[in-house]
Amino acid sequence: MAELEFERRLERLFAEPPAFSDEKAFAVSVERKLNRGWNLRRWIIGAAGLVGGVVGASQLIMSNFIHQVETASQGSTRLIEAGVTQWAPRLEMLSALPAGSSVVWIAGGMAVLAIGFVVTRVFEEF
Repeated sequence: MAELEFERRLERLFAEPPAFSDEKAFAVSVERKLNRGWNLRRWIIGAAGLVGGVVGASQLIMSNFIHQVETASQGSTRLIEAGVTQWAPRLEMLSALPAGSSVVWIAGGMAVLAIGFVVTRVFEEF
């Protein structure tokens, strides 16, 4: 029993830190140092961002980036057109499939199943 009382008394003693006579001056000096350090960091980060932006912009301009993007987009357009012309006859075969009420029910059931999977995944995440 004495140990429990001793523990409680110790907890009460250390629950609040003792007050120092210069605590306000100490707090002000720490805040001043933190603010000065923050301002210096903010200026350094801003200057580094500005230098990085200028270097990046000059590299884009000097590397003829716009022309390379145009060339790449023309090549990808040709590739997409070739893929579409290949798949067009295959997609026309889908119209020959029967589209009765059973297909609609199967599609609806699969949609409900997919929604169920999504809901369970969301519940697992949160």
